[in-house]
Amino acid sequence: MPVRVFRTALATMVLLAGSALGGATAHAQDLRHASYVASIGGINVANVNIRLAIEGAGYQLDLSADVAGLAQIVARGSGAVNSGGRITQRGLASDRFFLETRSQGERFAVEASYSGGNTTNYAVTPGLTEDAGRVPVTAAHRRGVNDPLAAFILRGSALDGSLCDRQMNIFTGIERFDIDMAFAEMQQATSARTGYQGPVVLCNMRYRPVSGHFTHSEITRYLAESQKMAIWYAPLAGTDFFIPYRVLMGTRYGDLSLVLTSLE
Repeated sequence: MPVRVFRTALATMVLLAGSALGGATAHAQDLRHASYVASIGGINVANVNIRLAIEGAGYQLDLSADVAGLAQIVARGSGAVNSGGRITQRGLASDRFFLETRSQGERFAVEASYSGGNTTNYAVTPGLTEDAGRVPVTAAHRRGVNDPLAAFILRGSALDGSLCDRQMNIFTGIERFDIDMAFAEMQQATSARTGYQGPVVLCNMRYRPVSGHFTHSEITRYLAESQKMAIWYAPLAGTDFFIPYRVLMGTRYGDLSLVLTSLE
């Protein structure tokens, strides 16, 4: 499996896992810590640790990820994410977002600022090279958006199909895409090897690229055509938040999976 696959998987899982939970500031009212394992085709490739602090109407989310297991034979890498902003009726709304990955001696970073759901500033290091095949990101595409972590933390009155009834408009600092969610079914998480046992709601997802992507990108085309993207949500005890219990994406190298292994 190519090295670039592990780099892509690491970045993808950093983003997906970031929407889970953890916690940590000295004055935070609600602190959580969660751990996930990422795998491709059943082979563990990364460990992800997350901390979330909720204080009043605001949140702070920190995440770290490292290549693990047999993947270390082919590639080594690490990633970190920070997201902070406001709590809304339906979840989290980002004010700031930062992503950094390091692999094979190379560093890649993205940062973005948001205000009222609109992107006010963003930067990529190293800068993106000019490519006529890249769909331009317009000012309109940066309005009414969230960051790719905050978007996946949900709030609701109950664990039911209504949680899936939403469209996520996401701007990463590079790409604008939308995720359409739809209710699939209620299930029961029973594995003792995971960090939660109990009812979960399964939502199907569809990826719709808007801008910032390359028209010749095989990954973008594959995701847009994929019928195998799903996320399972579990309740966060003592709150009205719901967090990802499992995320599944089909790829040509096997299923890309993220599973909650512990929650404190």
